[in-house]
Amino acid sequence: METFVARQPIFDSKLDVFGYELLYRSSSANFYSALDGDLASSELISNSMLIFGLENLTRNRRAFINFTAKLLESDVVALLPQNKLVVEVLEDVDPGETMLNACKKIKDAGYLLVLDDFVYHEKYCSLLELVDIIKVDFMQTQGEARKEVMDRVNCANIKFLAEKVENREDLDEAIKMGYTYFQGYFFSKPEIMTSRDIPAFKLTYLKILQEINNPDIDFDQVENLIKRDLALSYKLLRFINSAAFHFKAEISSIKQALTLLGQREISRWVSLLTLKSILEDKPEELFITAVCRANFCELLAPRVGLKKRSQDLFLMGLFSLMDAFLDRPLDTILNELPLVQDVKDALTVKGGLMGEVYRLVLDYEKGDFQGVSIQCMKLNLEEKEVIQHYLKSLEQGNKIFIKNKE
Repeated sequence: METFVARQPIFDSKLDVFGYELLYRSSSANFYSALDGDLASSELISNSMLIFGLENLTRNRRAFINFTAKLLESDVVALLPQNKLVVEVLEDVDPGETMLNACKKIKDAGYLLVLDDFVYHEKYCSLLELVDIIKVDFMQTQGEARKEVMDRVNCANIKFLAEKVENREDLDEAIKMGYTYFQGYFFSKPEIMTSRDIPAFKLTYLKILQEINNPDIDFDQVENLIKRDLALSYKLLRFINSAAFHFKAEISSIKQALTLLGQREISRWVSLLTLKSILEDKPEELFITAVCRANFCELLAPRVGLKKRSQDLFLMGLFSLMDAFLDRPLDTILNELPLVQDVKDALTVKGGLMGEVYRLVLDYEKGDFQGVSIQCMKLNLEEKEVIQHYLKSLEQGNKIFIKNKE
């Protein structure tokens, strides 16, 4: 039996990932088709814990999960670790005495409580004494109403989360009003800032990316560029000398590493390390998303008849967020990189076979399983294997992230 779980990151005020909301999906054909909310939440919890692995889905961040009234009154919450779970109380839950007692028990056990899609009403006053976070839907709540709900709650212990943040204006307004957490499609394609210059150190990294992915690679030039950055040189040598490469003797120079690994492998790892360095002032989630996309695309390559071009698909996924990395338009950046044209077309207009793969990756990432189903039919893929590849890409991305943090 196939199972589906979608996730959406939740950011804090520094735009670091605070947690992920886990979303129930019953099949690949529908975005949300559950008629029984109790069953949907129960299956989501079961699938997250037993099939996918909570740590894989959230990278050990907190998991935001919707709980119906029935589940809140049960002991199912106790199955999940209190330091990893955030209990979302749905907007249709009646805050009567029974529910208040259930929420108090959950709160006393050490779990965070969240009110989902909150609209102020006096009946929630007792419940407000227990909750930690209130989510405000920025699509349903407009203008001053977004601030009024904060003023009416008027509790210093409660933090506010702006959900369904769709654009930069919403984000700026939420920050100005005092919201602490943010969630929405704006973060899945970060804003492109065209008026800002690239800092000098990022220009060096961009030159490295240009050289390392050039078909006529000049290893001397690559070595000179890498050696300009002591931290990058150290990371590369440490990575090359790790157990992953099984070299008999320790690699002591950048040139030696470049020569032994060859263009394909050095292109992959230098690109990863360079992008991580570029993201010094950016949310780490961008790097994780880019790496997961790269792995996902590469894993799909042989299944769509592009086995010999797996490296191109890897780079397609890796460079898909370059606009967010460098705060410049994506098409401008791609024009400066020696990538093959169909990779550039895939990323800008989603054209060709590679473009179809990229659409599949984006649809799965957003939890649009209807779109996933359509793309699977176009690419002659089994939806079950797509799920397996996605989970594997998350696992690989987590490992790479941990290595880069060391």
